[in-house]
Amino acid sequence: MAASPYDTDLDRNPANFQPLTPLTFLERAAQVFPERTAIVHGALRRSYKDFHTRACRLASALARRGIGRGDTVAVMLANTPAMLECHYGVPMTGAVLNTLNTRLDAAIIAFSLDHGEAKVLITDREFAKIVKPALELAKVKPLVIDYDDPEFTGPGERLGELEYEAFLSEGEPVFARRHPLDEWDAISLNYTSGTTGNPKGVVYHHRGAYLLAQGNVVTCGMGKHPVYLWTLPMFHCNGWCFPWSISVVAGTHVCLRQVRAAAMYDAIATHKVTHLCGAPIVMSTLLNAPAAEKKPLPHVVEFFTAAAPPPEAVLAAMKAAGFNVTHLYGLTETYGPAVVNDWHAEWNDLEPAAQAARKARQGVRYLALEALDIIDPATMEAVPADGQTMGEAMFRGNVVMKGYLKNPKATQEAFAGGWFHSGDLGVKHPDGYIQLKDRSKDIIISGGENISSIEVEDALFKHPAVQAAAVVAKPDDRWGETPCAFIELKPEHMATAEDLIAWCRQHLAAYKCPRHIVFTELPKTSTGKIQKFKLREMAKDA
Repeated sequence: MAASPYDTDLDRNPANFQPLTPLTFLERAAQVFPERTAIVHGALRRSYKDFHTRACRLASALARRGIGRGDTVAVMLANTPAMLECHYGVPMTGAVLNTLNTRLDAAIIAFSLDHGEAKVLITDREFAKIVKPALELAKVKPLVIDYDDPEFTGPGERLGELEYEAFLSEGEPVFARRHPLDEWDAISLNYTSGTTGNPKGVVYHHRGAYLLAQGNVVTCGMGKHPVYLWTLPMFHCNGWCFPWSISVVAGTHVCLRQVRAAAMYDAIATHKVTHLCGAPIVMSTLLNAPAAEKKPLPHVVEFFTAAAPPPEAVLAAMKAAGFNVTHLYGLTETYGPAVVNDWHAEWNDLEPAAQAARKARQGVRYLALEALDIIDPATMEAVPADGQTMGEAMFRGNVVMKGYLKNPKATQEAFAGGWFHSGDLGVKHPDGYIQLKDRSKDIIISGGENISSIEVEDALFKHPAVQAAAVVAKPDDRWGETPCAFIELKPEHMATAEDLIAWCRQHLAAYKCPRHIVFTELPKTSTGKIQKFKLREMAKDA
């Protein structure tokens, strides 16, 4: 490549180049809006100045204990102020934040501590019953720091030698951040849910966290000083990077230990919440709350959801309740959502069914994502934008993970051909919006025909008695596989298997209709996603 005159004597230097990091967001918010309320938690109100000071104290205390670049600090925390402080204080030292899933078992927590080589573990007293056996199983012996949340009054013993507030008191209120040295430095470690075998450790870098956090602000239309309710677990993809996003616009974090309808409605009404995120189960919790727990909303509240697209009836009910629902899509490997169903104003004039069809699409790339396409994994060529031809959703850009920790084989497979392979199958519509049809492992192949479990689930969801539905393949001697549907009915509603099969025959081609219906509570992950691998095992005996 020929030399460019623009490269001569025009080098990077500290005046014109700084590594991108979301840590600068809190620094600026504390400087510009020092007295503005940053965090609400029960009776606690914490300003941006105090938020930043406490993050500095945490960083200083960790540094005094020898924690630095590349060390792992694991946290087992609910959606509390300490969790927010860890998102800044830990990476200030150059260390990597590993937010542990509070709903997993001791063996998986022990694996995560060992695999990430945790030097420190900050743990909420509530989770002692899981953490204690995990520490006994783990080979690493981290410094254990207990967090006593005033909002938690239940049982739980202390496991460490220090309490969180005492640990913070060891630190200085001013900490001269020296990291990251490079924006490619790791900022956090997130373990996938691991449906089979051990979970994979997804590594985020400062650059990606910076860009996705700002992308959230743009995508979610956050003006200055939004009020964000924490219904999404912060352990999940670092709360989709919102712990960093809210500082961009000096907003207010409203912490919530548990997702309960009464607490959500109280928080929305009291604090005038403007935005919240969550899985479909959060919508269900809000909509199915007893009338006594519901409260009028102060304004239209923006609700961002991922996972399966909300059924038409749920969207209508959420709109009637005062929520505007936006469908997002992403994976742990893309820092959470990196695709949005970007709504067009003219779609508001469509009939409800046509609107729901648009809402069901995953959409287009975030501004922070460089490329998104539906690609044939065999040829690595983009499929036609005809809304019919199936391919795999693939991502390319700065908000794709560094890779899987200590797993070069899985990393190379994920990045084959210069794209991140999601494992999700879908189509691309003529306007460029993508729509998922299934996970590659969830496609049902019956008599040589591919059946999308999502399509069957969508038909079932439209039945007035169905609250939740999941469809998986059941082995069949004649057809190879046939669809088997697992159903949760709405309270005080009735429907038989025959009713639902007849309903599907009205809405689907005959070969797509489930042959078996099982009424049961659907097994879900800690983030509200249905565990289809468990249902596949159950289907064998159905």
